Amino acid sequence: MPGCAVTDAAAVSARGIHKAFGGRTVLCGVDLEMAAGSITAVLGPSGCGKTTLLRILAGFEDPDSGTVRIAGETVAGDGAAVPVHRRRVGLMPQEGALFPHLSVGENVAFGLGRADRATASAQVAHWLDVVGLEGLADARPHEISGGQQQRVALARALAARPRVLLLDEPFAALDAGLRVRVREDIATILRDTGTTALLVTHDQSEALSLADSVALLIDGVIAQHGTPADLYERPGTLANARFIGSTVEIAGTADAGTVHTSLGPLRTRGPVADGPAVVALRPEQLRFGTGLSGTPGRVTARRFYGADTVVHVALTDGTALRLRSPVPTGLDDGSPVTIEVAGDVLAYPSPTSGQRVPLGEAGS
Repeated sequence: MPGCAVTDAAAVSARGIHKAFGGRTVLCGVDLEMAAGSITAVLGPSGCGKTTLLRILAGFEDPDSGTVRIAGETVAGDGAAVPVHRRRVGLMPQEGALFPHLSVGENVAFGLGRADRATASAQVAHWLDVVGLEGLADARPHEISGGQQQRVALARALAARPRVLLLDEPFAALDAGLRVRVREDIATILRDTGTTALLVTHDQSEALSLADSVALLIDGVIAQHGTPADLYERPGTLANARFIGSTVEIAGTADAGTVHTSLGPLRTRGPVADGPAVVALRPEQLRFGTGLSGTPGRVTARRFYGADTVVHVALTDGTALRLRSPVPTGLDDGSPVTIEVAGDVLAYPSPTSGQRVPLGEAGS
């Protein structure tokens, strides 16, 4: 039975993509390269242009300028305008968009090309087996769970053997527990079938855990593109660091690769200009408790969130921090603590005047 493996030519290249609606610019010179057989995540806040970029790749929108190439073929720009149905691009939307009047098997068969209709039953059985839904061909969409419906949508998309599969926030409609399980299962299926896939999401953990590379899209521009580890460990700007994971930020003064802060002198992970700076610490870099060597402080409040506890600490110089602990700390309000910083730190020049830096806060 044919799989969905791709050749080196089956990659996506978007160059200089601009798009505006009325007087509002949505994409401003986007460049994006996707390696064949890889999963790429486009990550960004709501309204940053993620869905517009996906629609341009699919062919539902035309770029105002720039080019799109799929598997070496120019499908948009340079005089080309290949229609949606000829691009061999699969789309998996948020809620699967299954046809309610068709059975699971009929939904999957809908993705088959004319040449595959003679072997439709075998093809449907194959793809349902691939996504772990063997034996459910006769079920109706309303008779299966939301996670199973997403698997059917994936089977339907893969049955068409697309050159690239576009996933538009495909797990957003699932509850939190199911979302994690389904997205990991689908990522495994995509890798096992060698599918080139683009995932559009605003969920940082989703992008970092599933994708081979992550393109951070902010204000219509790719702010940074690299492996998940690169983006998390070496974000290029303070804004990138804030969006990719949580930060605990403190002010300091940079001097020859060291930032002098309320937590003591901290070595920087990369170069930073001498002068006023902001240190962006990852929560896992901070240890706090009693009996540690480090900077003294005092607990001012605690907030329990189930998976972790946020402890508010005031240093002796008045600096306020919000620190995370994966377990209940046993510390009471007013308890003395000491804080240690592990490893080198991310540091950036202080924002220009008029830009507020929320120091000491951990967010995501």
